[in-house]
Amino acid sequence: MKIERLIVGPLEVCCYIVYCEDTKEGIIIDPGASDPRILSKIKELGLNIKYILGTHAHPDHIAGVDELRKKLNAIYLIHKLDEEFFSDPSNLIEFRMMGFSENPKADKVFEEGDKIIFGKEELQIIHTPGHSPGSSCFYSPKNKIIFTGDTLFVEAIGRADLPGGNFFQMMESIKNKLLTLPEDTLIYPGHDYGPKPVSTIGEEKVNNPFLQEI
Repeated sequence: MKIERLIVGPLEVCCYIVYCEDTKEGIIIDPGASDPRILSKIKELGLNIKYILGTHAHPDHIAGVDELRKKLNAIYLIHKLDEEFFSDPSNLIEFRMMGFSENPKADKVFEEGDKIIFGKEELQIIHTPGHSPGSSCFYSPKNKIIFTGDTLFVEAIGRADLPGGNFFQMMESIKNKLLTLPEDTLIYPGHDYGPKPVSTIGEEKVNNPFLQEI
């Protein structure tokens, strides 16, 4: 599994291009803007993008979906609960005030335990509600890699004060679903807020100030 990271959009989201090195089939995670660098990188690598995934349906993470899926003929997937919750425009008021438009409609939805397969690689869906009702992480046991969106950052955690957020639910998600993974699992977060772009579960147990009491 190969990973390319681009920081995109006004809120500086970590967009990941993830692909199978053998087959050149890949996915995009959290395209937060229609940034031309995304398509340029895909062309440079010679990739066939099968899916576009959102870790959650906040517009800063999926604003580039419509343009990319049209140009790449890719399928956009998001968790069922976020697709339902954010179909109500009143739950996106804060983002509309920042200039974001309506959310793209999902081609398909996923749930806990589903698998996203591209080439010889796969990512498992881990539902981690709290930042939003459908917030999810994408986990590769084989590669010991997890994409944590806005649930867990390097030495920080996500917000829980936006519509649909729940702090206690998020902490339970982190405690019961993320911190139970092997300690050498690499964390690729949704924003680069920490002292380095990538961490591990073991490092977060020691260094993340928000996780010391759980």
